[in-house]
Amino acid sequence: MQERVNPDKANLIAGATGDWEVVIGIEIHAQVTSKAKLFSGASTEFGGEPNSHVSLVDAAMPGMLPVINEECVAQAVRTGLGLKAKINLHSVFDRKNYFYPDLPQGYQISQYKHPIVGEGDVILDFKDGSTVTVGIERLHLEQDAGKSLHDQHPEHSFVDLNRSGVALMEIVSKPDLRSSEQAKAFISKLRTILRYLGTCDGNMEQGSMRADINVSVRKPRDDLGTRCEIKNMNSIRFIGQAIDYEARRQIDVIEDGGTIRQETRLFDTRTGETRAMRTKEEAHDYRYFPDPDLLPLEFTQDYVDALDADLPELPDAKKKRFVEDYELSAYDAGVLIASRAASDYFETVATGRDPKLASNWVTGDLFGALNKLGKEIGESPVSAESLGELVDLISDKTISGRIAKDVFDIMLETGEAPAKIVEKRGLKQVTDTGAIEKIVDEIIAANPDQVEQVKTKPKTLGWFVGQVMKATQGKANPQAVNDILREKLEVGEE
Repeated sequence: MQERVNPDKANLIAGATGDWEVVIGIEIHAQVTSKAKLFSGASTEFGGEPNSHVSLVDAAMPGMLPVINEECVAQAVRTGLGLKAKINLHSVFDRKNYFYPDLPQGYQISQYKHPIVGEGDVILDFKDGSTVTVGIERLHLEQDAGKSLHDQHPEHSFVDLNRSGVALMEIVSKPDLRSSEQAKAFISKLRTILRYLGTCDGNMEQGSMRADINVSVRKPRDDLGTRCEIKNMNSIRFIGQAIDYEARRQIDVIEDGGTIRQETRLFDTRTGETRAMRTKEEAHDYRYFPDPDLLPLEFTQDYVDALDADLPELPDAKKKRFVEDYELSAYDAGVLIASRAASDYFETVATGRDPKLASNWVTGDLFGALNKLGKEIGESPVSAESLGELVDLISDKTISGRIAKDVFDIMLETGEAPAKIVEKRGLKQVTDTGAIEKIVDEIIAANPDQVEQVKTKPKTLGWFVGQVMKATQGKANPQAVNDILREKLEVGEE
């Protein structure tokens, strides 16, 4: 497999014999969003009673033949298009032979030499403005296995076949990642793309998206080292921890004179360590051969073009538009497009309003509040329309930015409209310069020592601003307060 070099000295790991480079490739198993399984009409709904979503095909009953689910094929093509990858009009399903108690057939129907999707790219953006391009080697369709349950009985293991036959997209990256941070960013970006496309829900905690992480180490610019695969990771945070541990483990083994065995490992979330599971199989160990029950999968370019024409705006295109149309920073745009729901929410708030102010409220106050509440944006107690109204009240100077924060807190708690809150609680901003001037005069007269100090230390003007705002319960227009104080105290602009 050809690698794409992303050299970065900051990613090198110090060892006793010098610097080392970690090389990471990732295999994502993404459950296809479809009501039925890949080769049967059984339900894919999550959380059913054990063995309640199982057809005779899924249970591998004698004489039962697989029939391809066209929607799963369409979802794989959509995903390939979203990854800017080559769509193969001809692909083949193979039998991948291995034994597990929860694999009734004794083989998995997968794709090997002729996958449905070929090479593509995913571009990662980082806070410092740098980008990393990660190559996609392939995407192929395959059926999931069932699940062995070992905690139901002290002496027996049970098998639940609800997942057996569920359609998976295996998305294989090239070994282009050079740090745990890059790996986490890659999985996050890929999940975002899948969610935008609607081809996988990306719910890692439910197992509908999981990753196998291939890790090796080498001296910079050397040939690729021997890799170990960390299986079935379903947490981005734990993936980062597993990579960091495994890279350091391999470095220590090599520097102590040992060699790395190609093997499959598991990550123990309690200890933060990886441990050996089995020696790593090679492709020939699975005895791949074309499945005799399934014809080669063939479709036309017109079919692909029709799916392409119906794709939604994807994250990279949306980020570019947010930067250009709303004049947001690349970072702010990146935060907003990380979720399709968040980007839609922002656009509702920003339309016809100051986009920077809208962005600040969405990414700052709203996201912060939702994080504390443990809610997703789709569960927000404050609708996009209501937050837009709050931005209007700030923009037309009905309320100050400080009062707006108080109003927002009430909106979170009660769900009331901002204008109603402002009216009911008398929170309108004081813009009457005569009224403000009267309060300023009173504060100046009561504080002669501070008046003398501000003449030599102009920065202490802030003390007077604070006193005026306190006296008006934060309702005075801050700009008017500053202007009046500067005039009366004869303090120039900084």
